[in-house]
Amino acid sequence: MRLWPARRDEQRVDPIISLQSWIDLMTSFQYQGVQYTLPSDQQEELRDYTSLIRQAFKSCVVVFACMDVRAKLFSEATFQWRDSSSHKLFGTPELQILEHPWPGGTTGDLLYRMLQCADLSGNAFVTRRANQTLAVLRPDWVDIVSASPNSDASVWDLDAKVIGYLYHPRGRTGEEQPVPLLPETVAHFAPIPDPERRFAGTTWLWSAIREVMADKAATLHKLQFFENAATPNMVVKFDLDTVEKMRPWIELFQEGHEGSLNAYKTLFINSSTSVEPIGATPEQIDFKVTQGSGETRIAAAAGVPPIVVGLSEGLQSATYSNYAQARRRFADGTMRPLWREVCGSLEQLVTTPNSGSELWYDDADISALQSDTQDAAAEMREKSQAANTLVAAGFDPDSVVACIDAGDFTLLKHTGLTSVQLQPPGTPASTTPAPPPPELAKTNGASTK
Repeated sequence: MRLWPARRDEQRVDPIISLQSWIDLMTSFQYQGVQYTLPSDQQEELRDYTSLIRQAFKSCVVVFACMDVRAKLFSEATFQWRDSSSHKLFGTPELQILEHPWPGGTTGDLLYRMLQCADLSGNAFVTRRANQTLAVLRPDWVDIVSASPNSDASVWDLDAKVIGYLYHPRGRTGEEQPVPLLPETVAHFAPIPDPERRFAGTTWLWSAIREVMADKAATLHKLQFFENAATPNMVVKFDLDTVEKMRPWIELFQEGHEGSLNAYKTLFINSSTSVEPIGATPEQIDFKVTQGSGETRIAAAAGVPPIVVGLSEGLQSATYSNYAQARRRFADGTMRPLWREVCGSLEQLVTTPNSGSELWYDDADISALQSDTQDAAAEMREKSQAANTLVAAGFDPDSVVACIDAGDFTLLKHTGLTSVQLQPPGTPASTTPAPPPPELAKTNGASTK
């Protein structure tokens, strides 16, 4: 539903418009006899994007690995149109903008960036520009603007809807005015809806943030262990009564025995000094199991089996059979829902060839899913055998096809023919004996003419 047809013309005449002027124009207006007012919390801001990039994606190897595996497989798909009735895929020139979204860009580049934004902020925004290119917007610089025909309404009002987006080209602290974008020019990809924000999405990273922090702490613990000579913490006791007398010994000890380069050096002390280790080594606290459990929980939040990522707990039980099953679960449980969601989002930016078509993904050329192709061939073979059996049993061929496609035996229609030759019941047998085979006729001396 387009709410701004008049203002679009005004923007063409005077493209310079301040944020306050744009809000004032939208605060109260009429459209088709209905008075619309903006809700009090009409702008849903996306925050903490930068902190997740720096503290999770760029500093936690498990998060990076999970996101990279997700995005790489996600970017392998291509776009086609799908007929709603026959489910056949076909292409048109309109899909070129998705195949080459910007100069030098490919479908894979577009999909990788969209999923990366969605993983880090919960939202990805793509807009179609006047020069027939696509632009991926930085999600934390986008505000979702909603409106309702009811006065003093909120975002959760029953009649509230998205009426546009505000993009801050230089960030929220920049002096440049935000750019208003109409909803039909923006594809909003939010695979995980945010329960607290009606029109925005959330990221799976928030559910795993404590595991991310624990993994970083464990990595830091390992680093500190090696930086402190690969030994547990120690208590050194001096038979001295003042700190001033102990300080030379402390400095000498730190100089000669702290740091990984000083590991395993012989420690010389006098009889009045004692050294007692405290704490535990990584082996004593079962460090691998402790950190590996956190890695698995992060992978679970990302929807990626640990075997596929290459995490330690997954590799312990890795076999060819397990890996194939894990890859199948990753494709069916994580990737295919994401592909369907992104198709629904990007369909906003392209013109469908007809009302019976929809934007869809094509995964036929994805090497990681070739086992699915083999499974599909085996399924087709089983369906063909079932069709042959049903037709031989006397069912109408068209009804057999409909039954197998829908998996509904109530669609079967019998022809009334029951024999293998599909002869009607009660057909009399032929009284004319069949001629003997030529070999038998020659043996009996009969002519075969």
